[in-house]
Amino acid sequence: MGERTDLDRIEKIRTETERRRTFAIISHPDAGKTTITEKLLLYGGAIRLAGAVKARKSRNYAVSDWMEIEKQRGISVTTSVMQFEYDGYFINILDTPGHQDFSEDTYRTLMAADSAVMLIDGAKGVEAQTIKLFHVCKMRGIPIFTFVNKMDRASKDPFLLMEEIENVLGIRSYPMNWPIGTDGDFKGVYNRKLKQVELFEGGKHGSTIVSSVKGSADDPVFADLLGSYYHNRLREEIELLDVAGDEFSMEKVLSGELTPMFFGSAMTNFGVQPFLEEFLKMAPCPGPRKSDAGEIDPLSENFSGFVFKIQANMNPTHRDRLAFIRICSGRFTKGMSVWHVQAGKEVRLAQPQQFMAQERAIVEEAYPGDIIGVFDPGIFRIGDTLCEGSSRFRYEGIPVFPAEHFARVSPADSMKRKQFVKGINELSEEGAIQVFRQPDSGMESVIVGAVGVLQIEVLEHRLRHEYGVEPRVSHLPYRHARWIVSEVGDPGNLNLTSSTTVVEDNWGRPVLLFENEWNIRWAEEKNNGLVLTDIQGAMADRHS
Repeated sequence: MGERTDLDRIEKIRTETERRRTFAIISHPDAGKTTITEKLLLYGGAIRLAGAVKARKSRNYAVSDWMEIEKQRGISVTTSVMQFEYDGYFINILDTPGHQDFSEDTYRTLMAADSAVMLIDGAKGVEAQTIKLFHVCKMRGIPIFTFVNKMDRASKDPFLLMEEIENVLGIRSYPMNWPIGTDGDFKGVYNRKLKQVELFEGGKHGSTIVSSVKGSADDPVFADLLGSYYHNRLREEIELLDVAGDEFSMEKVLSGELTPMFFGSAMTNFGVQPFLEEFLKMAPCPGPRKSDAGEIDPLSENFSGFVFKIQANMNPTHRDRLAFIRICSGRFTKGMSVWHVQAGKEVRLAQPQQFMAQERAIVEEAYPGDIIGVFDPGIFRIGDTLCEGSSRFRYEGIPVFPAEHFARVSPADSMKRKQFVKGINELSEEGAIQVFRQPDSGMESVIVGAVGVLQIEVLEHRLRHEYGVEPRVSHLPYRHARWIVSEVGDPGNLNLTSSTTVVEDNWGRPVLLFENEWNIRWAEEKNNGLVLTDIQGAMADRHS
């Protein structure tokens, strides 16, 4: 009987893992990422009416933008997790911040995804932030699916877009559908797989599911509907694609060498459903993950996962703090005890939650590919591994990027010191900022580092609104932080330029803050045996 139960359990893990799809949406700001996320949720029945993201005046904010500052600015600053079911698949969408100042959060998120949807604005083509994020996906070797958005507006020639993707990103593309009519005169798309035309009919500004007229490209009805110019042009372009374009290869898609390309308009809802259905068929389910004990099979009986994000104050009334865990193997059950590898102790995962942006539900069980949030009493750090059973291993570390902007922050009211310290500590544990202290200076004043200036503004806003502390912020001229990894004795005795400052990080490790590259070279040349590193290598184990 016991054997039977074990087999059933393994079979259940297999079935559930195979229907999981966990992906991130990456794009340049304003390419329409939040809009397409909403439309996917609309099809999944998770929301009945997609709030037009543009309608800021009506206070109808995007479902995935839950933090107060996001609502005010109309931008996403933290990654949201959304889960829903569609057509037998269980979907975990990681909606990432598009703004480059928050790219660090995005990079971390990409560690938790099995594939990525790259959103491109049809008029602007491949933009700077898209390039950055694409390279992270490429580095991880995850499949990338492209959705060319805003086709209902004036846009670039689709052949030029294909060329741009190849030249700028170094990846070949295979159009799954082909747009008919451009430059604001968008008629619809030709579905290459089904060999049919899908006509564009604007829905109610995209708030409901749109219908489309379908039929073969050779059908004379389309010569009438499209007009002979567009109809002839379509036939020529399809012929050209079939003769000169790339062959479709699922193998190349999965290895990240070929990107399936879809055209549509998220705002009007056109092309979103065909994209979703094709994507779910092609995208990979959760696969093995690298650890220091070799690859971990998702179908292993024992649960394992890693923390890729920490978020304080998701519910301001409860002042709670959640650790987001990507499940990599086995079955998770509510209240289970697991081994916390970095801390070297057993922990119980209480009140596990799944998400619909800020809407949450207690989860009884979860499987590989799922993202769960667990209550964090302050024991988790980004990159921590959790595992069940006797095996002890660590998943690959999550890269942390060097700060490029620095500011001195202190509470305007010294009576608020306690709230200030709590706010700074919690926000640094989220990974939103890096905190440095000058030796012997205490916590009344700290130096914070961030990847972008906007992160410092968000820090001010959150200290004010979530912790009730009015911060005093003065920006500093430093541009580089370097950790000292060699034995140098007292860092205060090093031969440094007058503008270089010696500080410590949260773990008491010595760090030098420099204004420019020249100051870094001076420090290395004038101090024999001094070895410096940026943060990536230095953060391998925060509990040590």
